Amino acid sequence: MAAVRTPGDAARIALACLDLTSLNDADTDADLIALCERADTPHGHVAAVCVWPRFAKLARERAPAAIKVAAVANFPDGSTDLERTRRDVDSIVQAGAQEVDVVLPWRALLAGDEAACTTLLRTARRACEGLTLKVILETGELPDDATIVRAAQLALAEGADFLKTSSGKTRVSATPQAAAAMLRTIAADAQASSRVGFKASGGIRTVAAAVPYLDAVARTLGTPALTPARFRIGASSLLADIEAVLGGSKPPAAASAY
Repeated sequence: MAAVRTPGDAARIALACLDLTSLNDADTDADLIALCERADTPHGHVAAVCVWPRFAKLARERAPAAIKVAAVANFPDGSTDLERTRRDVDSIVQAGAQEVDVVLPWRALLAGDEAACTTLLRTARRACEGLTLKVILETGELPDDATIVRAAQLALAEGADFLKTSSGKTRVSATPQAAAAMLRTIAADAQASSRVGFKASGGIRTVAAAVPYLDAVARTLGTPALTPARFRIGASSLLADIEAVLGGSKPPAAASAY
């Protein structure tokens, strides 16, 4: 059964669960201030803004209190550098942000070095106790469902609060197939099934493109999981389409995708 019935339903869920993201190398203070202003719309506010660690303090100062601040660590490459990861996470914590998006060292995983993945994730988790930890699996670089499932299992074992598909910096980002594998792994874990969330990130630019992820979450984790506590979409351009749908300016033909 589909999770949503109309474009408006999908748009409202997508807005409430959106991590409005700006992770461009050339981002400036002005860009981040504009991002925070965009995050509070006439139709409601996004779940969070997601930024570089160096902008986390500014984002926390400028974003409305109801909007969480997330920042990335070990991003986007997902190296095994523990000092760099600890430095990034410490900066995010000190800035007053509430969420950390860290990259699982997927190259190490592909090389058979699960211990390096576990050590880095444990380092990040310990450095941000009390904050929400989202682990980016970079599923577009993983060769098959079995590897995605293993990456998800490692993240869950180290206390991930969310499993996230992608950094958005690779050729392949979020896909419904990867999402299904991640969601099955969450649902199969007795400690995670009622607690851990899912974040689809990368390449989701329209409400219609978000619908398969909403439906996958509803089918696997249940419709109550379609809240910011269990579901997020990481995107930079999706908000414009959400506003077009909710504002009534979306061309009628576009509704055929729902």
